[in-house]
Amino acid sequence: MSTETRRAGLPAQTSAPSWTTEVRCEDDALDTLAEEWDDLAGRCRTATFFQAADWQRSWWRQYGSPGALVVVLVRRNGRLVGAGAFRRRGPFGGLTGLGAGLIDYTDVLLDDGCADRAAAEFAAALPLTRPWHWLELREVHPEAAVQRVYEQWRGNRRRFEDSLCQYLPAVPMERLLKRVPGKTAQRSRVKLRKIAEAGVQVRSTPPAEVPEALEGLLRLHFLQWNERGVTPEHRTERFARHLTESTTGLVASGRAAVHQFHLDGQLVAVNLLLLCPSFGGLYMYGAHPVLRERLDIAGLLFSAALDETVGAGIPVLGLLRGQEPYKQRWRPDRLPNQRLLLGPAGAAPAAAARAGVVRARQAAVHQLRTRFPRLKEALLARRRS
Repeated sequence: MSTETRRAGLPAQTSAPSWTTEVRCEDDALDTLAEEWDDLAGRCRTATFFQAADWQRSWWRQYGSPGALVVVLVRRNGRLVGAGAFRRRGPFGGLTGLGAGLIDYTDVLLDDGCADRAAAEFAAALPLTRPWHWLELREVHPEAAVQRVYEQWRGNRRRFEDSLCQYLPAVPMERLLKRVPGKTAQRSRVKLRKIAEAGVQVRSTPPAEVPEALEGLLRLHFLQWNERGVTPEHRTERFARHLTESTTGLVASGRAAVHQFHLDGQLVAVNLLLLCPSFGGLYMYGAHPVLRERLDIAGLLFSAALDETVGAGIPVLGLLRGQEPYKQRWRPDRLPNQRLLLGPAGAAPAAAARAGVVRARQAAVHQLRTRFPRLKEALLARRRS
């Protein structure tokens, strides 16, 4: 402040914030940005475990193609306030999110303190300039940060419904049972008492033991689905590497919990629960088929996940995608994800064609889901490869 300004009693003149954007395409960009990335995630209320640096870096190492990474960054006075990682879908410049069919929520990161301006800067920095340049994002929550980018986009845009996700309030089990009919609640109480009487020991896994625990999870997962067809990608070595690497980091930072269940001295089940401030997510589990004959597996795993979520002060337990029967008994709230398409301005024919492709895909997936479920899993596995 100058002497003249102080004498006049005038307020100090603050300079306008400096906004800069950058698009990085180096294959190691996520590694070099990891610390800043997670710092920003802590300032973005909609960030999920799938936007954590550990998850994104691990996925890229196992599934990314050299030269296909595109990272958009927004800085305010040098501080990272907006970030998103995408991959090129082919030689024509189309983009999509990281994770493919392995994640339940796609999003970008925006600082809550300046989210609208950061979204506008982010939208302006997206490298979508040619008529065939499109960004397609699957599994976007209706309140995701990238919805702000969508609203700021000045080119062509389309929004479609995507997978159905389900949610429950994270409250003690007895309160949760009040959501269900009396007879169902009573049967659930009987099953829970049987679990308690069986002497199952539940243990939360420390970071150093996560790799061994996940090896057990996958082994039990294959056993439980052996007769019904396990998702092919879950059998691959790259999925095992990704799951182990990402989960170890998430557990160390408190964004995941791996529960091990022992009965009569034997490991009979392993559960992977992902955690973020807004909700926990039941991501994957494995249980020995023999356990199914003795106890209610869904009740066993669900109770541990609910206790962990309630204990962490997280308000919602997400059941993620899928409408398996064991989820429906709790009468969860339902909210579909969305699929977003962003394309350049002045490309109406291309926009209509792209929207037509999406609608055709949705119709095909519906047919596969209802009439040919195993064929659908095989096709999804090919798409993830």
